[in-house]
Amino acid sequence: MKRDRWQAVKAKLATWGRGSLPGVMVIVAVMMARLTGALQFLELVAFDRFLLLRPPEPMDERIVIVGITEEDIQRARTYPIPDRDIADLLKRLQTYQPIAIGLDIVRDIPVEPGHAELTSVFRSSKNAIGVEIALPDRNGFIVTPPPALPPEQVGFADTVLDADGYQRRSLLGAHKSPQDYRFSFTIQLAKHYLETKGVKLDDGIRDRDAMRFGSIELTRVQSNSGGYVGADAGGNQILLNVRTGQKPFRVLSLAQIKSGQVNPDWIRGKIVLIGMMSFSAKDLASSGAIAGINPGRIYGVEMQAHETSQIISAVLDRRPLIQVWGDDWETLWIGVWGLLGMSLGRFLRSPWKILLGLLIASISSIAICYGLILMGWWMPIVPVLLALVLNGAGLTAALFYRHEQELRLRLEERQFAIEQTFNAIHSGPLQTLVGILRTAQGEATPSPFLPELKRLSQELRAVYGSVQRDAIADEPHLRMGSAIELALQAPLHELLYKVYSNTLEQELPYLQTIKFKIVQFDPLNTSHLRLEHKRGLCRFLEEALCNVGKHAIETTRLTVICTQEGDRQVIRVVDNGNGKLSEIEATIQDSNTNIQSSGLGTQLANNLAKQLGGTFRRYQNVPKGTVCELSWSAKRRWFW
Repeated sequence: MKRDRWQAVKAKLATWGRGSLPGVMVIVAVMMARLTGALQFLELVAFDRFLLLRPPEPMDERIVIVGITEEDIQRARTYPIPDRDIADLLKRLQTYQPIAIGLDIVRDIPVEPGHAELTSVFRSSKNAIGVEIALPDRNGFIVTPPPALPPEQVGFADTVLDADGYQRRSLLGAHKSPQDYRFSFTIQLAKHYLETKGVKLDDGIRDRDAMRFGSIELTRVQSNSGGYVGADAGGNQILLNVRTGQKPFRVLSLAQIKSGQVNPDWIRGKIVLIGMMSFSAKDLASSGAIAGINPGRIYGVEMQAHETSQIISAVLDRRPLIQVWGDDWETLWIGVWGLLGMSLGRFLRSPWKILLGLLIASISSIAICYGLILMGWWMPIVPVLLALVLNGAGLTAALFYRHEQELRLRLEERQFAIEQTFNAIHSGPLQTLVGILRTAQGEATPSPFLPELKRLSQELRAVYGSVQRDAIADEPHLRMGSAIELALQAPLHELLYKVYSNTLEQELPYLQTIKFKIVQFDPLNTSHLRLEHKRGLCRFLEEALCNVGKHAIETTRLTVICTQEGDRQVIRVVDNGNGKLSEIEATIQDSNTNIQSSGLGTQLANNLAKQLGGTFRRYQNVPKGTVCELSWSAKRRWFW
C-alpha cells in the first residue's frame, strides 16, 4: 500500500516537474538577464519613480540655501562674482551666527576686486567650508580649494554619475593618493553641524570602511547593490535618499541678504549653503527622483543640500537611509514571485481567472516594493514583474491554445456524431416515411393521417438542424433553422428581431393562419450578459415561436414583446390559438392557471432564467391562447 502511494507521489512529482520546466527556465533567464546588467536601466528608472512618488516631506529648516541668481549676476555686471561680493556675503551671514557656511563656488584663483578681503574672511571664519575638485577628470585636471582655508575646512564636490547622467549615489570620501584621504563637501558640513549636537564622525562597526555618526552607520554601496550590476563602487559611496516635496529647503537670494530682508531665526544655528542658481553658470545636477520646474535638472547647490540633509536627518530624525538586501535574498525574492506566476495555473484553470490573478499579483508586488521604499529598502521590481508576467502570461496563452484545440476536437467529434445520426435517420426512418407518404398520396382517398405524417417528416428533418446548432454552441455566433448566421456581438434586440423574422418564414402549420402581428423590439441592456446568455435568449424566442407554429391551433394573432418593464427586461410571446397545453408538454397545477412544464424546452428555459437570475413562466392567455414569458433584471448582479 505504501509502495503504491509512493509511486503515485513520484508520478505526480514527475508530471509537475515536466510541466514546470518552462516556468523554471523563464525564472533562470530573467535572473541571467539581471546578472548581465540587461535590466539595470529599467531597475534604476523604477527606483527613481518609487522615490518620486513618495508623500511630500516637511521642509528641512536646518539647511538654508543662498542662491546667486541671474539677477545677481546682472547686478554685479561680471561673472564670476567678484571676491569682494563673496566676502561681503560671508560677513553678513556670520552676523546671524550659523553653525556652518558652505561655499559651493570654486575659488582657487583670485577674482578681483576684493581677493585680499575674501582671504581675510576665510582665515577668520572657522565655520566656513570651501570646495575643491579632488579627483582628476579625463584630462587629469583638478580644482584646488581656496588657499586660505585649512584642509579640515575643505571638502570635494566630485560626484558619481550613472550611465544615463543621473546622480543616485553620494560620494562621501575617497583616496586622492594612498596616503591622502579626502572628505566630501557634504560630510564636512554634516560633521561640523553634528559635532555641535554631541555626535562625532567615526569608523563603522559592521563595516570598518564605512562612516558612522553615533549609532547610524552609513552603508556603503557595493558594485551589485540593488539594481546595479558591476557599478563603480570606488571610494565611500551611499545611495542618495533625496527629500520629497516642492520646497525641501528654504532658499534666499543674494539680494535678500544684502538688503537685510531675512528673519535671523532662519539662519541662526543652521547650515548655510551658498551656490549658483543660474542656468548660465551651468552648475547643474540631474536626478529622476526630484520633482521640479525642469524635471530631472536641479542646481548643484540643491543637490549638495539633499546630500547633507540625508545624513543629518538619518542621525537626528532616524529618517531611513536606502538599504538593500544581499544577492542571495534578492535571488530568492525574484524566484518566489516567478514560482507564484507558475502556480497560478495549478490553482486557477480558467485563462481569465489566471489573468486576473496575474494582475492582482503584479499590483501586489509593486505595492510591496513601494512600501519597502518608504521604509528605506530598495527591492528589485523589474525582474519580479518579468518573471511573474512571463510565467503567468505564457501559461495563460498555453491554456487558451489548449482550450481552443480541445474545443476544435470536441466540435469535430460532435459533428461526426451528428452526421452519423443524420445518416442513420435519413437511411432508415426517413426513407420508410417517404415510402409511406408516397403510398398515402397516391391513394384515391387521402389517408386521415397524411397531415400527421407530413408533420412527422418535417420534425425528423429538423432534428439534424437542432443538433447542428448545439454542436456550435461554443462559437461566437448562432445559426438558426434556415442556416442564417447571427453575430452575437450585435445588439440583442437586433438579434431577437432576426430570430423572429427567420422563424416566421418556416413552414409550420399554425404560423400560416396568423393574420395580425404585434411586434415590439426595444434596445435592451446587455452590458452584463455573456455570449452564451445572448445565445440562450435567441434560442428561447425561437423555441417559443416554433411552439406557436406547432401547437397554437387556428391562431390568428401573435404578439412578440422584447422590452424593459420597470427594472425588468422581458421577452414575451402571446398567441390566441386553441392548442391544448398537453401538446406543449405542460401540466396545470392549480386553478390560477400557473403552469409547471416538464418538457425539454421548458427545462432549458428554466435553466436560462436561473443563470440570468430571472423567471420563466408559461401560462394561459385570456380568453384563449398561451403566454410564454422570460424576464430578468436589467441590473448587473454581483455573482455574474
